[in-house]
Amino acid sequence: MKAFWYLTVFALVVLASAAVWFGGLNQDEGWYLYAANLVADGQMPYRDFFYTQAPLMPIVYSAFAWIWDAWGLLGARVFTLAIGLSGIVFLVALARRLASPERRTLVTLLAAILLCGNIYHLYFLAIPKTYALASFFVAMGFYLLSFEGALLSAASGVCIAFAFATRISMVALLPIVAMGLLLCRAESARARLDWLWFGLGATVAAAIVFGPFLHGTALSGLLAAQGYHASRGGFEVSLAVGSLSRFVRWYMPVLVVLGIGIYSVCAEKGVKGGCGDSRRTLALVLALVGFACVFAVQMMAPVPYEDYNVPVVGLLAVGAAVLAGNSIEWKHAAIALIALGMTWASSFGSPLIQDWMTNGKDRFWVRTRAESELSQLRKVAGMIEALDPDGKDILTQDLYLAVETGRKVPRALAMGPFSFWDKLPYSGAENVLLDDARMRALLDGAPCRVAAMSGYSFAITAPKCEETPIDLQMEYWHMLKRRYDLVCTEEDFGQGSTPLIVLMRKDSREGDGGSSVQ
Repeated sequence: MKAFWYLTVFALVVLASAAVWFGGLNQDEGWYLYAANLVADGQMPYRDFFYTQAPLMPIVYSAFAWIWDAWGLLGARVFTLAIGLSGIVFLVALARRLASPERRTLVTLLAAILLCGNIYHLYFLAIPKTYALASFFVAMGFYLLSFEGALLSAASGVCIAFAFATRISMVALLPIVAMGLLLCRAESARARLDWLWFGLGATVAAAIVFGPFLHGTALSGLLAAQGYHASRGGFEVSLAVGSLSRFVRWYMPVLVVLGIGIYSVCAEKGVKGGCGDSRRTLALVLALVGFACVFAVQMMAPVPYEDYNVPVVGLLAVGAAVLAGNSIEWKHAAIALIALGMTWASSFGSPLIQDWMTNGKDRFWVRTRAESELSQLRKVAGMIEALDPDGKDILTQDLYLAVETGRKVPRALAMGPFSFWDKLPYSGAENVLLDDARMRALLDGAPCRVAAMSGYSFAITAPKCEETPIDLQMEYWHMLKRRYDLVCTEEDFGQGSTPLIVLMRKDSREGDGGSSVQ
């Protein structure tokens, strides 16, 4: 079986490297990293700048801001991938614990193959969004859950609460696990109160993270952040079906192995060899139920993107590996070969590969990329630095440019293209939200010497994320033109491959700066 481990590690190195360097830019990357930079500067989410997720990611990432200060988005992706891979280690360890003794090697290998050979999963563990950190806490929490005892149960509660404090939708895991521990009949007396210790750990962890935000302007901002998500509209069946279809495509190997496992369990009328004890069996059941519940919550979102499930899909992969590996009667090598072949074929045939290597078609001709989007970002950042050496600010809604150049943007643009164009009714609105009057004042005041504007600029009206009326967009562009001169244009830039124009303020002087940047 060693050969399969070597092939799995080889696939991981190749696919993870491709995800880091060739993976397409995502607007959220700049927004999350910029939020971490603001926390590193002493600012507070919700109170000093608007932030729509739970607060733990910018708090954690703020301690490592020196990484992207030195190495830009590349450094941030490598750091984020390290967190994501740490989560995979815990998931593989969990699969090993849940395996029957005679099938432990196979189950561990299956879990590693399903997670390390999926380029879609690795890409979303590499880009600086909430997924890698939330996945890490979920994986650690369920690994600790597979052990009995007050201390480990409390630690499991802490980890899953931290996952919720990273990404709000992970909150669904807390009642599922707590109820499972409460209703399960523990074999030992010391485990009968594990549900209580789990709840105490989760409560303390949640209080530590959310406590500072539960008063004053910060609380209003936190509540407004939840209103942001609700304002995008209600549930739409067509969007949910499309998201489900894409999820099946991205995780086909996991679902096939899961199907084989379920069939084998039904045919054998149980998992061969069991999981070893009732606590590990409970951990397996809760992992699968927890995934299903979070998946259902995500699918009920107004716009249910399938990547929302990345933090918990590892639980599904573990369940699939355990059910198939513990139950099926085939030879170990045959099962491993099938799983490895499926993951390799799925990753190599993934539409992501084509998206990263090409830029659509012009009638008959395929438009190939001369460089990766990350490489292009680094090149444009170098151009801006040459244009404005040692500059401190930049007018842009593409925040990965602000991160890559180490510059600040005007205060109201801290959420990039997701910055608000309508005021919300809370007391900090004048500091962190953007309305039409403030946008006009911002453009008329031209606070930054350099501007870099892509197709995302002025296009999105948050929080519903509808397109800004064209006539209003044109007004903003005309205001920008009055204050700035065009320097250069970069075609097919960033997410969406829109043109990026770089501009210089008409009256810019050496050392001149603006006072309205963060």
